[in-house]
Formats: sequence, C-alpha cells, structure tokens
Amino acid sequence: MTSTPTTAAVRVALYAGSFDPITHGHEDLIRRTLTFTDKVIVAVANNVSKQPLFSVEERVRLITEIMGHEHNIEVRAFSGLLVDFAREVGARVNVRGLRAVSDFEYEFQMALMNRHLLPEMETVFMTPSLDTTYISSSMVREVARFGGDVSGLVHPLVGEALVSRFAALR
Repeated sequence: MTSTPTTAAVRVALYAGSFDPITHGHEDLIRRTLTFTDKVIVAVANNVSKQPLFSVEERVRLITEIMGHEHNIEVRAFSGLLVDFAREVGARVNVRGLRAVSDFEYEFQMALMNRHLLPEMETVFMTPSLDTTYISSSMVREVARFGGDVSGLVHPLVGEALVSRFAALR
C-alpha cells in the first residue's frame, strides 16, 4: 500500500527590491517566477540609506494594484535582513534580475552572503525579456522628472503617480 501526502509543500519565492517605481521589467520577472514556484512574495524594501521618490506604503499599494489580482502574488514591505524576512514567510528561493554583466558582481556577493546567513535559501538569477532589458527604475524616474513619455516602461497607474509626484515637486 502506498501513501500519498495530504499536503504538498508550497514553493515560495521572494522577489525583493525597492521598486521605486515598479516597471514592466519587474512585472515580467514576477510573472515568470510563477513558472517555477507556487507563490511569489514581492518584498518591498524599506531601505533607510536611500531616499525614494515614493514611500514604502505607496510602492506597496501600486504593486498590489498592478499585480495583486493574482492569488499567488503577495506584496509586503520589509526592513532589515532579507534572510530574516525569508525565514518569516517560509521562502526558499530569492529571485534576482540581471540586466547586464555590471549587475552580476554585486548580486553575486549578495547571494553568497545570503547563503552564508541562510544556507537553505537559493538565489536564482533571471535575465529580463529582451523588450525590458534596458528599463530601470532610476531611468524611469529621470525620464518622468523631465516630462518624458514613460507609457511603454511602466503600468499606467505608475505613469499617473509619477506625473502627480513630479508636478507636486515643481
């Protein structure tokens, strides 16, 4: 007689970042992560060493409005060490996007440190889709700051938020 497990372990991945703002590149990686995990937690970093354009609460709200309709995507803010947050939510995979070779050195060092701190968490490096490779949040902010068209780079909700924010700063 063979027994079948009554519950299967849920494979949880973290996709952490500042997401200031979330771009089509981020959205692409989130959706593609769901091809090899059961759940993605978009972990919005509250990094005290950065001065973001949008507050953590605003970034969480925007990402939730854009991605939150999918039952297997959760958006949460965190501060402190990523490995502590991973333990808290039961994540075993850390997803990182690599747009260019220049991203690799920093990301590799972080992956090794995370492995040291939490050996059971694996880091998976993903390359963006060809049509989103050049998109970065900092470039989107810069284009929006000077009134450029960001409609092909971000969700319309983010585009509206950028226009409002920069209008308020003028």
